[in-house]
Amino acid sequence: MQIAIRREPIEGERRVAATPATAAHYVSGGYEVVVERGAGALAGYPDEAYVDAGATLVDRVDLAAADVLAHVRPLDAATVAALRPGAVTVGFAAPAGSLDTVAALAERGVTAFSLELVPRISRAQSMDALTSQALIAGYRCVLEAATRFPRFFPLYMTAAGTIPPAKVLVLGAGVAGLQAIATAKRLGAKVSAYDVRSASADEVRSMGGTFIHLDLDENADAAGGYAKELAADRAARQRELLAPHVHAADIVITTAAIPGRPAPRLITADMLTGMSAGSVIVDLAAESGGNVEGSVAGVDTPVAVAGGAVTIVGMKDPASTMAFDASRLLAQNIAQLIGLMTVDGALTPDFDDEVVAGACLTHDGAVRHEPIAQAVAERNGAA
Repeated sequence: MQIAIRREPIEGERRVAATPATAAHYVSGGYEVVVERGAGALAGYPDEAYVDAGATLVDRVDLAAADVLAHVRPLDAATVAALRPGAVTVGFAAPAGSLDTVAALAERGVTAFSLELVPRISRAQSMDALTSQALIAGYRCVLEAATRFPRFFPLYMTAAGTIPPAKVLVLGAGVAGLQAIATAKRLGAKVSAYDVRSASADEVRSMGGTFIHLDLDENADAAGGYAKELAADRAARQRELLAPHVHAADIVITTAAIPGRPAPRLITADMLTGMSAGSVIVDLAAESGGNVEGSVAGVDTPVAVAGGAVTIVGMKDPASTMAFDASRLLAQNIAQLIGLMTVDGALTPDFDDEVVAGACLTHDGAVRHEPIAQAVAERNGAA
């Protein structure tokens, strides 16, 4: 069977779905690996390394000949149309926001596995691409803040005087948030954090942060370790209680997300007016609507406050900015999922396996993930 690796067609995407190491793994497992020239170049993986791994370089991947297409970004309509019926795809699919593509995959008879749908259970940890990429994103957020903040992060006691540590507030203590806490602590900052989920307090403390308790009287835990959306009145109360903590911070990093929904609004424009000039806010959720009012993905937005401005950094493609390691982790996630489904050198999905069944988006002409199937049906009905 042939596994195809393309150069990602999305402008600005530097990651690649297979590294030379995972290509060699596929070859040793009996697969033929075809790699488009330059597919790994932006991530730091040269063509020669893929050849040494046993892959075949091509000027352009023939999608109609591919048995398996491993990819980073969600597929577009042209790619889906070029795949042969019965082909398998493995990669990020953003299914909740790509219903037209999901419907096209089903209509084409493609078996699509979405990395977002991999069950978050112990057995599937090695396939959890959301976690591996969030790890990188949380780390990158702190670096972006540090390069824009006009002061030191750590405490310095010098003969000329004492420089206090930066005060960092992290909102959202999932994988990205916890990595942001750990990174800010390594840089010497004083870190506090907040999350609506009940288990977050101990996790924040384990990273060296101080957990902020807000009196919301609402449990926001959802399945899979995610948070559910707060009711409107509770969300407003949350912002009210967060305001003094935001005002006291030098740097705020927001990482809150709800799968399949716009990012929750944690910081409003009014809340920014109480911050000190020179403060920095990094919004990891800018691409999904933003945790911060006024944030724009890929843009630094200055907001006037007394004495100067606060800078809002709208993050865009954070994992792609560290493409070498992001690709290394992502390629392993994909390889582990493909390996789970490989029998005697052929991809043979066992849909009785909860990981395989959970990750499957479309198969045999149908959308298998029930919430997405319902959304597609509603879309078709509305059309």
